[in-house]
Amino acid sequence: MNDLVIMKNQQAVTSSLQVAEVFDKQHKNVVQAIENKLDSAENSAQYDSMFSKGFYKDRSGKSNPMYYMNRDGFSFIAFGFTGKKADAFKLKYIEAFNSMEKQVKLPTSPREIARLALQANEETNQRLDSVEGDVKDLKENQVIPNPEYSALNRRVNQRVSEVAHSYGHITQKQRGELFKDIGSGIKKIANVSARSMLRKKNYQMVMDFINDWEPSTATKTIIRQTSLRLDKEPA
Repeated sequence: MNDLVIMKNQQAVTSSLQVAEVFDKQHKNVVQAIENKLDSAENSAQYDSMFSKGFYKDRSGKSNPMYYMNRDGFSFIAFGFTGKKADAFKLKYIEAFNSMEKQVKLPTSPREIARLALQANEETNQRLDSVEGDVKDLKENQVIPNPEYSALNRRVNQRVSEVAHSYGHITQKQRGELFKDIGSGIKKIANVSARSMLRKKNYQMVMDFINDWEPSTATKTIIRQTSLRLDKEPA
């Protein structure tokens, strides 16, 4: 949750993408909540000052709408998020807004200017020390690019075929059980709800899992029982 708040046009703002990620919401729902505010006739001028439309590109390269929002805009959107976890994130956002807005306040005396200059220099040095790690973390947490994602899926198909071959002739339903088993394993070790959510940092770990994968005992039992039933059926 780095950079909850950023500076844009000399104003501390956050984005609908960041809010959706932090509060575990679907981005389209956050965008819809903002657009509902903007489309309402009442207080429309105030809402226009709180939100600014932008665009981002998804993994496929498609351009999609997003919104930047200042402290007031964030307050309106996050007001309906409830629960202890949501409250904790709201407090983090408040701290981030306060910190960012404090940084951009202009000093009023030579002593204050000097103090802020020294403070800025120290903070810059600290940031330089950690920026390499931040960049690495950002890269590793990106979604797996399409070429690697395609290679991973091809290896899944190959590995399922290798295991299926060891059983001799199996049905499409049995093969489906194998795909279900390996897919479930991939999501479990990477801690994601869908294979499309895999991160770059998980790529090699997932590929190693695929290479070593063997069906679970439960899946082997299902395939064996299905084969026994098929053998008993009259030709």
